[in-house]
Amino acid sequence: MSSHTPCRRCPLRDNGAFSANTEAEIDFIQQMKKRQIKFDAGGAILREGDDRKELYTLLSGWAFRYRSLSDGRRQIFNFLLPGDFVGLQHQLGQSHPHGVEALTEATLCVFPSERLWDLYRTHPALGFDITWLSANEELIVDENLLSVGRRSAAERIAMLLIHLYKRAERVGLAGPDGLHLPLTQQHIADALGLSLVHTNKTLKRLQAAGLYTLNEGRLKLVNPAAMARLADYYALPLRARPLI
Repeated sequence: MSSHTPCRRCPLRDNGAFSANTEAEIDFIQQMKKRQIKFDAGGAILREGDDRKELYTLLSGWAFRYRSLSDGRRQIFNFLLPGDFVGLQHQLGQSHPHGVEALTEATLCVFPSERLWDLYRTHPALGFDITWLSANEELIVDENLLSVGRRSAAERIAMLLIHLYKRAERVGLAGPDGLHLPLTQQHIADALGLSLVHTNKTLKRLQAAGLYTLNEGRLKLVNPAAMARLADYYALPLRARPLI
């Protein structure tokens, strides 16, 4: 992939997961785009307390958004996949209360946050897209809060695996041979509020029950219907989503 992918030739725009933009909207997004940046796996895209006034679209790779406590304990809020928009979760003009870390090698498109007013003023349909993306992010965080607050360990893990698989499948990262899942057990534990030991035991129990397989980082959902019943989680059909 080129280090400067033109918006008109963005590979994500050929993916049925994303809604189409008008020619004028794509031109505006291109003008708004500041640069592209790449990170290795484990790289800090944003650090907690950063005061960078930028917004990002994840062009390729996986990442996650998190906050941590002073003793190092960490809560992962959401895993980010290609097409996800990053940076609306803080008060514009203020420092970022959360961090964003690359799970794999990742490429991001960078936009100056001060151009948001121009976007809303000149392209209100794109403004609606930004609002939709923000609301969708909140919906994902709400579902994770429900898991941490009310689901058992087995239900939490089943829900997370289904959720990530469906999202990855939608953007072309999963197929008949499964999904390359870059998460470690520590990432799963930090996302679901579980200890590492409890996470390990629960994953083994679900795999022994024949619900999924995970070999050499390749996830396959063997019985997704049973996993959905276990988690009491029935994902809505994923609609075409905006792409900035």
